[in-house]
This record gives sequence, structure tokens and C-alpha cells, in this order.
Amino acid sequence: MKLAHRLGFYFFGFIIGLFLLLFFLGGKNASCDYSPNARVLKNIRIKERVFSEDILSSMQIHNIDTADITSILTTGNVDFGKSNTKLDSCNTYFIEGQIKEKNIGLHIANCDSIARMNALEILK
Repeated sequence: MKLAHRLGFYFFGFIIGLFLLLFFLGGKNASCDYSPNARVLKNIRIKERVFSEDILSSMQIHNIDTADITSILTTGNVDFGKSNTKLDSCNTYFIEGQIKEKNIGLHIANCDSIARMNALEILK
């Protein structure tokens, strides 16, 4: 069999596979969050967020709104060294991100049904 025929069969099967993949995953929000950082951030994003009085006052002082917090929860990094993941009820995480040219740190308690935003720090 000639090389051109082999490539033709390969690409024909490849295109059929792409169509099947698009058919099965078409309308779904399928994602591949395999790293621990991505899994923690996604888990926090899908839960109801509760803001403490401390973080609300810090947000007003530094002119930060909830859209900025959502941005940190999308693009931020979890510092597992400053986090406490061995608790029974709510694991606490320290998430670092950058907003408006400020480095920000969030202390978040990730419970079963809610994510409690406890504190906000401006990092140097």
C-alpha cells in the first residue's frame, strides 16, 4: 500500500474520531484538572462563597471587588506550605494571585458545601 493511501486512511479515521469526540463532549463543560492546584481552585469556585467581615473591610480598603476574587480563584496559586489540609471539617488554603498590580493572598476555609473567605493580605 502506498504512503498516500496510508495517510488518507489515517486522516479519515482521525476526522471521524474528532467528530465523535465533539458529539460526546459537545455541550459539556469537560475539563482536565489533574494538578492539586487546579483541583483545589475548581473545588472552591463551584461552591457558595461566604465572606467574613474582616475580608469585606479589607476589600473596601484596597478597592477590590468579588470579580477580582473570582479572578484569583481562576488564575491563582495555592501555597500548600501555608495551607492546613489535615483538618476534619474545613481545610484551609492560602491562595496567592495578582490583581491590579498588587500581589494578594487569600485565606479560605473550604468546607463541604461552602467556601468561607476569611482574610485578605497584600503581599510584597
